[in-house]
Amino acid sequence: MYSIDRDIESVLADREKLNEICDRLAAQITEEYRDSGRDLIFVTVLKGSVFFAADLISRIPLKCEMEFMKVSSYGSGTQTSGFIQVHLDLKRDVKDTDVIVIEDIIDSGRTLEKLTHLLADRGAHSVKCCTLLDKPDRRQVNLNADYVGMEIPDVFVVGYGLDYDEKYRNLPYVGILKPAIYSK
Repeated sequence: MYSIDRDIESVLADREKLNEICDRLAAQITEEYRDSGRDLIFVTVLKGSVFFAADLISRIPLKCEMEFMKVSSYGSGTQTSGFIQVHLDLKRDVKDTDVIVIEDIIDSGRTLEKLTHLLADRGAHSVKCCTLLDKPDRRQVNLNADYVGMEIPDVFVVGYGLDYDEKYRNLPYVGILKPAIYSK
């Protein structure tokens, strides 16, 4: 029987490391927003951020709301297209709220830059970003996340929500995909 684990070169973050990241980031966010007095809205970027968002938000003991956006810049390839598409928008007004965008990975930064400007233009009191993974070597815009799970080298990663051509999201860890898989 074939196992998708065979397509993984190495594991960057196992379940224990992912739990440590979520605990640390949840504590930081809780401390910062404990006494804000404003509605706190987590905007989860679909699909890749769902696993991370669920684990993170479940550790934050504050009143908050969850919203979802589906934004893409990759299509079925491995390189950003530079063109951002919003496929699913918010159902709620964010005026005068504190918004935290939850992202799975920041690569070029273009997607997140577009989202943060869009939400700020809609009147959010504050817009911050929380990312599981940060790949600063690939950054094409001047953007830094407010909360970073871990920095990673310039490798192609999958698992824990991250995909290659819609596959591998279900891996319970973040791993480096073997180049032979996406070089076909």
